[in-house]
Formats: sequence, structure tokens, C-alpha cells
Amino acid sequence: MGLTMNIKREKERVLLEMRKYFGSDTKRINHAKTVLKFTEEILKHENGDCNVVMLSAILHDIGIKECEKKYRSSSGQLQEKEGPPIAREILHRLKIKKDVIEEVCKIIASHHSPGEVDSINFKILWDADWLVNLKDEVALKDKEKLKNTIDKVFLTRTGKEIAEKIYLL
Repeated sequence: MGLTMNIKREKERVLLEMRKYFGSDTKRINHAKTVLKFTEEILKHENGDCNVVMLSAILHDIGIKECEKKYRSSSGQLQEKEGPPIAREILHRLKIKKDVIEEVCKIIASHHSPGEVDSINFKILWDADWLVNLKDEVALKDKEKLKNTIDKVFLTRTGKEIAEKIYLL
């Protein structure tokens, strides 16, 4: 996954905008950065579009702040509603290509709803997010339930392998 200078530059610019948007909310910033790290790891073995997947990873939860303000909730469905317009505005302002913006926003609009988007780019983001969130969703001591969840939830071979290494070994 050799990143071109342009993709690296876009990634850094979007990371900066995400940090500015979340301000002092280090929990959200660190979550996005960890999802990005896993995204980059999965991309080494899966054939996704680096730019789309990395920008989706950085901005996938960008709607949380607005959801908490408007609805006092950060539910996945609300994030899917509120996130794309914020992501679109950030990416448009940074002059990201329109087709990349559209796919990133489509992924963000479904990042809690598997099956709505069936692209490898969505699957990579989904798995990277689950690699971070799994510990909050399943009791880590129950290895059988954990294994069943990993088998059921992960959509890429690489994501599943990383999850098994992290949580089962």
C-alpha cells in the first residue's frame, strides 16, 4: 500500500480538520486515529481504495458531536444521518475529488448498517471500526462468544485475522 504524496497530503489535511472539529474531545479524535491505523493495516492485504477508506476512517464518526447537540444521543442511526453533511462540507472545502467525497459520504451514511453498502471500501472501514469497538461490545473473557462474534461480524479475511490475533490469542 504505497501511498502517493497526494493521498498522504489529503489524509493529513483531513486529520487536521477532524481534530479541529472535535476540539478537546480526545476520545473521538483517538478513536478515529485508531480506526485509521487499523484501516491502513487492512489495506495492506485487501484491495480497497486507500484514499476513500482512509478518509472514511478519519470522518466516520464526525456526526457524533451534532447528534449529541441535537438529540442528546450518539446512536448509530443518528450518526449516519448527521455525519455525511459535515464530512461533505469538510471534504469539499479541502477540494477533495467529487467522486471520493460521494463514496466517503455513502460509507459514513451506512457505517452502522452492514449490507446497505457492499463495497470493499465499506468492508475495510467496517472491520477497522469493529477492531476498536469489539472490546466494548463483547465480554473478552468469554472466548467462545468472542469467536462467534468475530466470525459473524467481520467482513474481510484480514479484519477477521487481526481480530483473532488481538482478542483470541
